[in-house]
Amino acid sequence: MTEMISCCGLRCDQCGAYLATQNDDDEKRAEVAENWSRIYKADIKPEHINCDGCLQEGGRHFNYCSVCEIRNCAVEKGVENCGHCGEYACEIIEKFFEMVPDARTLLDRIHAGI
Repeated sequence: MTEMISCCGLRCDQCGAYLATQNDDDEKRAEVAENWSRIYKADIKPEHINCDGCLQEGGRHFNYCSVCEIRNCAVEKGVENCGHCGEYACEIIEKFFEMVPDARTLLDRIHAGI
C-alpha cells in the first residue's frame, strides 16, 4: 500500500478507521470505535468508522473531518498536508503536535524536502 499522509501528518494508510473501511471489516470498526471512545472520551459507534482518507474529496470521512481545523485549513490553502504549507508550523498544527509528536517528525521531513 502506498504511504498516505493526512493533512496533520498522521499516516492514513496505518489508521484503523481507514483500514477497516478499505477492508470492509466490521470487527475492526468495532475495535477502533471502542478504542477511540476510550481514548478521546467520546461516544464513537462502529458505524462512525468509515474513512477513505482525509485527502479524498467526496469520499467517506470520519465524522470529525468535517470540523477538523487542520484539514479545513489545508483544503482551503490547497496543500496536500501541512508540511507543504508556507506557514508551517503554525499555531494550529503546533497544538496538535503536543498530542501527536510523531506527526511533527513526518511533517518536518516533508517541509524540509527530505
